[in-house]
Amino acid sequence: MSYPSFASHQIGDYQVTVLSDGNMSASLELLCGIDIAEAGEIQRNAGIAEPGNIHINCYLIRGVGRTILVDAGTGGLNNAGGKLKENLYAAGSSPEEIDTLLLTHGHPDHIGGLLDIEGRPVFKNATLHLNALEAKYWRNDTWQKQASERGQRNFALARRTLDAYEKSVSFLDGNEIAKGIHPVWLPGHTPGHTGFRIESDNKSLVIWGDIVHFPHIQSAQPAVSIAFDCDPVQAEVTRKKILEQAAREKWLIAGMHFARPGFAHVIPENDGYRIAYVEA
Repeated sequence: MSYPSFASHQIGDYQVTVLSDGNMSASLELLCGIDIAEAGEIQRNAGIAEPGNIHINCYLIRGVGRTILVDAGTGGLNNAGGKLKENLYAAGSSPEEIDTLLLTHGHPDHIGGLLDIEGRPVFKNATLHLNALEAKYWRNDTWQKQASERGQRNFALARRTLDAYEKSVSFLDGNEIAKGIHPVWLPGHTPGHTGFRIESDNKSLVIWGDIVHFPHIQSAQPAVSIAFDCDPVQAEVTRKKILEQAAREKWLIAGMHFARPGFAHVIPENDGYRIAYVEA
């Protein structure tokens, strides 16, 4: 079934639909490796009216008898986002229908929607898949103690979420999660940051998580990092590698902080790349 109000792409047996969770504010001052004025100019040249506004996406994958959700947005935490559930219903699905949750990483704008206000799992019938390194990171007391006050709240949320889903957590091992869907380890943003590649009927799509937060800026200048990166050096290495692969192999890309079209190609341009959004 097709839901025309949401951008979708058919990848063989799978329909992949972008579901907006809304927006969050993030100052360009969080970026490192670029002058703020230059960053703002890139945003304005890309037609972005609010340069410090970041969009939040989740992705619904339906096919071969599966209903899969990639990330769960903010759940409305910190007065950001929180639109996933209503958009999930509007797209013809519901939390109860989700059988598989794929988690790119454990930051609040990706896991906030996993728990209700009582701290209970929203997706009661789903198995939660994530990289074991991600769980290990958020369980690490040393990392938690070294974090800022806000960072410590992030650790607490991640731990509550892992505890709530403890009986339905499955750690990724590189093998297929479902027919034609494989994890892709993309470390740097967090230790277990993971993307997902869908291949079916000679078509492919890579959901690359948080490779970029400001797509136009960090594609044009891949060395630019953001304060949210746990390991900025590794994140830069990973970003440059996947941008090059995506451009060379002409991948269709989905990104958690892409604009509302939700899907794009990566085009080489000057010394960097350009994000070219693809309309469904």
